[in-house]
Amino acid sequence: MATATKPKPDRRWSNRVTRESNALDLEPGVFLRPTAKEVAASLKRSADTSQRRKVEPFRSAMSMLTFYINRAGKNLPARRRKVLQAAKTELRRAYGKI
Repeated sequence: MATATKPKPDRRWSNRVTRESNALDLEPGVFLRPTAKEVAASLKRSADTSQRRKVEPFRSAMSMLTFYINRAGKNLPARRRKVLQAAKTELRRAYGKI
């Protein structure tokens, strides 16, 4: 007699969060911008204009940047990681947190 098996849950919860998150409406290719300043400026624009965020713009923008860096993990090339980490500093500067 065969038993019914449960469907496997989606292991890529981060993919679902990225697709369905109500945090921000990001500009296309924001994390692929060539400089940290451009990444930070794009995140700031998105956070400042978003009506979907639930916290202040700085926290939303920083959360999205950190989320992207963490989810990319070992697959993120060192050069790109360096640009994105520098974008955190630029984001702090843009919001007057430095």
